[in-house]
Amino acid sequence: MKSGAFFLLLLCLNLVCFGVIATGPPTCPADHITECSGSDSGEWEGEFFPGIPKIKYEGPSSKNPLAFKWYNANEEILGKKMKDWLRFSVAFWHTFRGTGADPFGAPTKLWPWEDGTNSLAMAKRRMRANFEFINKLGVDRWCFHDRDIAPDGKTLEEANANLDEVVELAKELQGSKIRPLWGTAQLFLHPRYMHGAATSSEVGVYAYAASQVKKAMEVTHYLGGENFVFWGGREGYQTLLNTDMERELNHLARFLEAAVAYKKKIGFNGILLIEPKPQEPTKHQYDWDAATTAGFLRKYNLSGEFKLNIECNHATLSGHSCHHELETARINGLLGNIDANTGDPQIGWDTDQFLTDIGEATMVMLSVVRNGGLAPGGFNFDAKLRRESTDVEDLFIAHITGMDTLARGLRNVAKLIEDGSLAELVRKRYESFDTEIGAQIEAGKADFEFLETKAMEWGEPKVPSAKQELAEMVFQSAL
Repeated sequence: MKSGAFFLLLLCLNLVCFGVIATGPPTCPADHITECSGSDSGEWEGEFFPGIPKIKYEGPSSKNPLAFKWYNANEEILGKKMKDWLRFSVAFWHTFRGTGADPFGAPTKLWPWEDGTNSLAMAKRRMRANFEFINKLGVDRWCFHDRDIAPDGKTLEEANANLDEVVELAKELQGSKIRPLWGTAQLFLHPRYMHGAATSSEVGVYAYAASQVKKAMEVTHYLGGENFVFWGGREGYQTLLNTDMERELNHLARFLEAAVAYKKKIGFNGILLIEPKPQEPTKHQYDWDAATTAGFLRKYNLSGEFKLNIECNHATLSGHSCHHELETARINGLLGNIDANTGDPQIGWDTDQFLTDIGEATMVMLSVVRNGGLAPGGFNFDAKLRRESTDVEDLFIAHITGMDTLARGLRNVAKLIEDGSLAELVRKRYESFDTEIGAQIEAGKADFEFLETKAMEWGEPKVPSAKQELAEMVFQSAL
């Protein structure tokens, strides 16, 4: 009898627990084909990040994980405030749509405010969380893809209406101090873009992509965005056997020309940016690296209309350092923005990790300082938490670390400039060109016959040491 009563009690407890679970939020997948209506019965109550204060600067000796150690926004370095050199931005997609999923595993993150749907109500809730995060972090810029901030629709008209509704809320929440560093159109997730967008073999897809960019540019302009990005994740090929590369490149150029024309038509004064990447998801992406993209822009007479958004992880995927890609963009007059992240040298894909390497950050900031800054571009944290990092505070810790790393890089560049040793080493290496003959060569006034006479006159040249180890020693001393 006692045994029967005990099992009856267990059964009742199980039913109660099942009832509690069953009345929880729906867990339908948050993707573009979701049919969930979004059962958000009311606004989110209270803070999204309770217990997280506004992040402040406490200096290098601080042990507080929720404080800046190196980034002091209003401190002047090399004649500008740190916030003006760095112009930090939060990436909406990684921060608020990142789930921790990877090709081998299901999502590991479901933030407390998520209800498992991709409804308009949920999109608005995420937007409120976004601006609370931005305000607590102390930055005044954010970046977005159109389909990250608002759900797609069954028709283009429905998708546009969804976007308009979320953008109105974003406009209200950002006020007068916050604005998008840049916006963009997501032209890679939906199956319609499996052959590309501007390079698709289907004219209907080309037209749909143009319509999506048109709308995304309009809302970026409406929100006061400073730039607009084109990332061609599907603009490439898997094999040349079924690809007319010349035709696809011509189509891509026509697409970008139309974007320039529409930008001018609506009075959008922001910079149009192309973000190079060598591959993934395609086998070969047409804007492989900075040099390839610069060549493409020159070929189609688009150099004066576009700059580049250099992502450090994309640089390493193309076989270059981030510093190399930044310098290539800079000396071609194309450095417009930086997606601040890094990859793991042991992993051969785009891991989008927060930059924490002080040496790499210092080289990045060398390019930025030589460029005179990035404005109206900046640093966008196109970086995501690791799959195993699942606490809400990890979002803040990751951004604090990334901001501090680049701030420390800026401080190191100031030290290198003040010391002057590295610049002097470089000057001395090329001082043979600081002569009358060198000046003639650099002015294009020295022909081969003239140079031959000089070679015969001088005899075998003496070639000095490049002093690479000394350069590395000087650089390391600033870290």
